[in-house]
Amino acid sequence: MEPKIKNKKEARRRRIKMRISKKYYGTADRPRLCVYRSDKEIYAQIIDDVKHVTIMSVSSLSKELKDQKMSKTDKSKEVGKLIAKKALDAGIDTVVFDRNGYLYHGRIKALADSARENGLKF
Repeated sequence: MEPKIKNKKEARRRRIKMRISKKYYGTADRPRLCVYRSDKEIYAQIIDDVKHVTIMSVSSLSKELKDQKMSKTDKSKEVGKLIAKKALDAGIDTVVFDRNGYLYHGRIKALADSARENGLKF
């Protein structure tokens, strides 16, 4: 049995996340691009669910982005650009996008659009 969550938003996101995780599964040919959004930062990682391995990850705390002053949405766009560049360099051009229970707008959409513009297909 799942422990009771006091925060309604977190409980809602967890329910959505469970519904999403049943559908999306990353393989070696088409890994999963998983996004995590905190209050200040954003993280993206490419995961192979068959081997249970994180292939690569980028966040707004990366050394390329850490010292730059920009809005959270602009940081998300840069993270999308960096994850797409790293993935293409590693030979990954197609991924499954896992929004991790977050609504597809704002920073999540900015990251996804930026990754698409820079060559990732999903």
